[in-house]
Amino acid sequence: MAAASSAPPKKIVAPTVSQINAEYVTQLANKYWAPHVKKTLSFDLKVIEDVYTKEIVRSKFAIRKIMLLEFSQYLENYLWMNYSPEVSSKAYLMSICCMVNEKFRENVPAWETFKKKPEHFPFFFKCILEASLVENERSGFDQRSGAAAHFLTDVDGSTTCPISMDKVHYCERFIELMLDLELLDMLKFYTGFEINDQTGNALTENEMTTIHYDRITSLQRAAFAHFPELYDFALSNVAAVDTRDALVKLFGPLSSNVLHQVASYLCLLPPLAEGEDTTHEKEFLLELLVSRHERRISQIQQLNQMPLYPTEKIIWDENIVPTEYYSGEGCLALPKLNLQFLTLHDYLLRNFNLFRLESTYEIRQDIEDSVSRMKPWLSEYGGVVFGGWARMAQPIVSFTVVEVAKPNIGENWPMRVRADVTINLNVRDNIKDEWEGLRKHDVCFLITVRPMQPYGTKFDRRQPFVEQTGLVYVRGCEIQGMLDEKGRVIEEGPEPKPRLKGDCRTYRVFLDPNQYQQDMTNTIQNGAEDVYETFNIIMRRKPKENNFKALLETIRNLMNTDCVVPDWLHDIILGYGDPSSAHYSKMPNQIATLDFNDTFLSIDHLKASFPGYNVKVTVDNPILHVPPFRITFPMKGGKGMKRKEDGNEENPEEAKTLIVEPHVIPNRGPYPYNQPKRNTIQFTHTQIEAIRAGMQPGLTMVVGPPGTGKTDVAVQIISNLYHNFPEQRTLIVTHSNQALNQLFEKIMALDIDERHLLRLGHGEEELETEKDFSRYGRVNYVLARRLELLREVGRLQESLGVPGDVSYTCETAGHFFLYQVMSRWEEYISKVKVKGGKLPDVADVSSFFPFHQYFANAPQPVFKGKSYEEDMEIAEGCFRHIKKIFTQLEVRHVTVKDKVDLANPIEKFYVVPKFSFAQHPRRNVYLYTASLACKEFRAFELLRSGLDRSKYLLVKEAKIIAMTCTHAALKRRDLVELGFKYDNILMEESAQILEIETFIPLLLQNPQDGFSRLKRWIMIGDHHQLPPVIKNMAFQKYSNMEQSLFTRFVRVGVPTVDLDAQGRARASLCNLYNWRYKNLGNLPHVQLLPEFRTANAGFLYDFQLINVEDFNGVGESEPNPYFYQNLGEAEYVVAVFMYMCLLGYPADRISILTTYNGQKHLIRDVINQRCGNNPLIGRPNKVTTVDRFQGQQNDYILLSLVRTKAVGHLRDVRRLVVAMSRARLGLYIFARVSLFQNCFELTPAFSQLTARPLHLHIVPTECFPTARQNGERPSHQIHVIKNMPQMANFVYNMYMHMIQSTRHHQQHLLPPPAMIEEPETTQTEEAEVEGEGQGLQKGAEEENTVMEDILKEGEFNMVEVNEHRKMPEHPGRDSDSGDSEPENETEK
Repeated sequence: MAAASSAPPKKIVAPTVSQINAEYVTQLANKYWAPHVKKTLSFDLKVIEDVYTKEIVRSKFAIRKIMLLEFSQYLENYLWMNYSPEVSSKAYLMSICCMVNEKFRENVPAWETFKKKPEHFPFFFKCILEASLVENERSGFDQRSGAAAHFLTDVDGSTTCPISMDKVHYCERFIELMLDLELLDMLKFYTGFEINDQTGNALTENEMTTIHYDRITSLQRAAFAHFPELYDFALSNVAAVDTRDALVKLFGPLSSNVLHQVASYLCLLPPLAEGEDTTHEKEFLLELLVSRHERRISQIQQLNQMPLYPTEKIIWDENIVPTEYYSGEGCLALPKLNLQFLTLHDYLLRNFNLFRLESTYEIRQDIEDSVSRMKPWLSEYGGVVFGGWARMAQPIVSFTVVEVAKPNIGENWPMRVRADVTINLNVRDNIKDEWEGLRKHDVCFLITVRPMQPYGTKFDRRQPFVEQTGLVYVRGCEIQGMLDEKGRVIEEGPEPKPRLKGDCRTYRVFLDPNQYQQDMTNTIQNGAEDVYETFNIIMRRKPKENNFKALLETIRNLMNTDCVVPDWLHDIILGYGDPSSAHYSKMPNQIATLDFNDTFLSIDHLKASFPGYNVKVTVDNPILHVPPFRITFPMKGGKGMKRKEDGNEENPEEAKTLIVEPHVIPNRGPYPYNQPKRNTIQFTHTQIEAIRAGMQPGLTMVVGPPGTGKTDVAVQIISNLYHNFPEQRTLIVTHSNQALNQLFEKIMALDIDERHLLRLGHGEEELETEKDFSRYGRVNYVLARRLELLREVGRLQESLGVPGDVSYTCETAGHFFLYQVMSRWEEYISKVKVKGGKLPDVADVSSFFPFHQYFANAPQPVFKGKSYEEDMEIAEGCFRHIKKIFTQLEVRHVTVKDKVDLANPIEKFYVVPKFSFAQHPRRNVYLYTASLACKEFRAFELLRSGLDRSKYLLVKEAKIIAMTCTHAALKRRDLVELGFKYDNILMEESAQILEIETFIPLLLQNPQDGFSRLKRWIMIGDHHQLPPVIKNMAFQKYSNMEQSLFTRFVRVGVPTVDLDAQGRARASLCNLYNWRYKNLGNLPHVQLLPEFRTANAGFLYDFQLINVEDFNGVGESEPNPYFYQNLGEAEYVVAVFMYMCLLGYPADRISILTTYNGQKHLIRDVINQRCGNNPLIGRPNKVTTVDRFQGQQNDYILLSLVRTKAVGHLRDVRRLVVAMSRARLGLYIFARVSLFQNCFELTPAFSQLTARPLHLHIVPTECFPTARQNGERPSHQIHVIKNMPQMANFVYNMYMHMIQSTRHHQQHLLPPPAMIEEPETTQTEEAEVEGEGQGLQKGAEEENTVMEDILKEGEFNMVEVNEHRKMPEHPGRDSDSGDSEPENETEK
């Protein structure tokens, strides 16, 4: 809590453009190395010496100076370009080091420059190593003294006398000491880590205990044999002497020589010569023996006793949870996620600690936001009064602990603690619905505030939060459910929740048992107040950001169990061994022949998909060369690798030959819906390689740049696995519900029986389909389908003239199939089968067919009568249709080898008690009798409750199960207890998923005989786009927490399939980001389809960078930290959007993106005022941030970059790639060009953008859609828009002209913003266009006159731009992760 009372740390303020231009460094850059200067002066070594001496050393390595130099591309264009051993000097070396360090601090690529000229790097590196060893030049290489001096100045602002450098160094060393002590604890922990020092194998808790006992008993034996003074120790039991205190007490009185002799006897030190005294200090010798033999504190036991919810003591302690203003400098006592880990336990532990701290930081932000909005004040009677309100928090009416369950055996904390929380929801209906919609396992926080500020005191965000609000306690809780009027928990299920009367709502919540036990112990032993009688606020959080407790609990459970990952994956996850060892080409069980089903559209498509291979088709007739195809590949490794007996090498021609076997899918029936759905996508050869790799066992990594068909590849892999391995089950995991739903909607379009599809989680309601693929939705589908099939059985019974009611249940239907349908079919087969090599008459196939009446409703005629083979295939297809009905209902044909899984609770309970066999009298198969509940819909007839049915569906029926990584973490324990099993995992958006959230889906099932049954892991993602969102910069930059497992695999060298052809955007738009990928090209349709060939109506260019200067003297503004806004850009973007809509562009084909939350809110605000409720214009498809729009696309994108003082986080090239790749047909970027064009990391994109004019070029008389070809000069007049007010005025006049022309109705449109000085007149590029522009301006003036007359009549209300309604307070973020409001929601 001490940290909470200190002033918040200051962030590093980037210099503005005007400050940059005024700097001496900038003036030098303009002469020698600035990228935009065409003629620069030649290299001068004295310039480097002067810059180092005058700008860097004299400023004491000030970050601001180094930032200026680095941003001016000093390293790229001057230092390294001209570096050589001849000019190398101390100043030169230090200048390069400063620039590289600054790049690391800014988290931008630092080594790209050196790759372009690597020949002198070895010499440079050698010089750096030598310089670091020269102690007498330490002052020249110590960059921290200046930072320490600034630190002391900040601590004591009144200091006016010079500071002694000795004091500076002393304070600096003291700070380092405190940090080192924390790092020492981490080192101490890892010295005793659970790993074998020789083999590197992980050790279990039992093995660690055995090692400890072996060590201390060996010490006891040595003491008994050779040291009489330690007899008491030698004869004691281990538990009495293995603590640190006991060992110090026993060994402390011994002399140094005796301690040395004990250590030498244990082979810890060399023995002393006779008569020689030890040279080691006693403290060292004592610590050597004690640290080796003391009882190790069990990390698992500590974790099990740790509360998972953070409290106020942790949340506001910045020594534990670093501040958001982390500069990137210095060392922190935090674990790191690097490329390698000691064991899976180490991997899980680091992720546990980091995720716990990161979630604590996010909780701190949410609490500060919600509580400050509620404005807690001290009432005049001494209580608490709330002067405001918050959407995410409510005052507590009453709080009561209702249950404290007894502890489990061996534990000292309660098994369960429950409480009731009552609140009054006298709020708007939509907010009330959100509170009533709290689900089971949602996490809330109980807060106690005792404010000391009197009523009406204004809250100041710059002052410490805890002191202002009087926050005392914070405790977490988990929702069990809302109580009904009778005090019972309302259970979740398919039934709608009851509507309760009044506004009071009571929630039953689970408290953390560990925390409750600690609090009660503190109350009883120390007389502290009872925390649970003081709560007066309950706070909820956004569901997407509130999974921390479940994830921490899952990691803790994993650490308490034996984590079994496949052997072929274990070392790769830890970062050891051959990174390509899990590639299918090196797997011992790779599959030679695969059925690619409908992957290929033709034999030519197949041949084009395998360049370099010879394709050998098993049939010669070209007419039969039609899909589907089975392909046999040459085996390159593993058990199936071909080896010659005589040792000769394999024939290289054989190694490049594919054997292709066309095959015909058996006829499924005469109805149109019996025909299988077909793939229509012509996959490229790299996509085919990705599909092939995904079908083989092992790890498949697919890197998919924007628009390269990642989802289509994923869906085809799933479909092929489904058909090749029907007994296997595939788990689909994605980062977001949106991506999962897109994937699922495409899966439903393929030839996959929908009864085998299941969508878990709360996102299924967003599926754009009338079908419900949730658990209960699938149960309802199965029950409805069962009735439908039984009706078909009844129709078949009627057609055969069989008496009785055989369609009553699945059991009776099974008997009907066995004794009536099968007998007729076998009799029919005996009549029409080939006898003695002679074909029966074709007419016999139709005339003897017993099911004519049943198929009377099929397209007629059923039989063609052309050939015996064709009609027999039709007859067999009809029987397959009938057989499928009964297969789904009940009957299961099994061989003797089939087993029932007795370990599975569902099979054990529902199958075994009803188990009996009956051998079919005429066929060599076994049929489960009708009482066996083990197949398809029959089980749903025996299982009565919806819960049991849904469990059966999940565990036995579904073949393709989809969920988000969050749901996997939330439900892992439930899935494992149910006996959930799967063979394959496919992960979409892998590069956006946290390491630990990627790892958990591997362990959603129990191992079989100690081994994982996982056969395939397909990861699809793009590490060149944005990583997982980590809000705290210390965790993001220092701990590398934003690194996904996908990215780590790429970094360690795991082979990838890089998709190399995009079909989303125009080729010109693709050029803005394809430089970031390996050989990213365009699919043919990007050049051929009319929508890509046609120009963007009303615009001269298909993409353009538009320079936006200050509006009314203001560029970017920052009302709250990191909440950046730019009113000029916001108005400009909205004006262009309105212009496009007036030309006829559909509003839903336009999206407005920005790089900051603050600008997103401002643009929405401007749209609300300018055009939001205007039916002629409307609203864009989305107004959101680049981060939030990742994975989505639209035809036209308007992008606002906001910043005018510093580039900000767009300098992360991954964010740039996302921003540039969202548009299909048109991209228009609004930015301060002078700022962004100088940024080295952005150069590949901005060099193309700045090659075009920086003023918007429009063609206002060209309506949408246009016939003009892209790149073609328009026949209409071109207007050059110089600034935002000019564009706003133009759009206003255009709108008024349209209204006056149509005369259908008048719309109220706010007039455009006005500059202080008059806008320039419209200019054009050519003289005749200029004359036309003047004519238009004259017309506009006439329209303005008409507008003034209207205004005099009072029909329009003019509003100045500075009267924008005030934005609501918002704790802005540097990324978009803090926003979860609906994108199209009107700001209230």
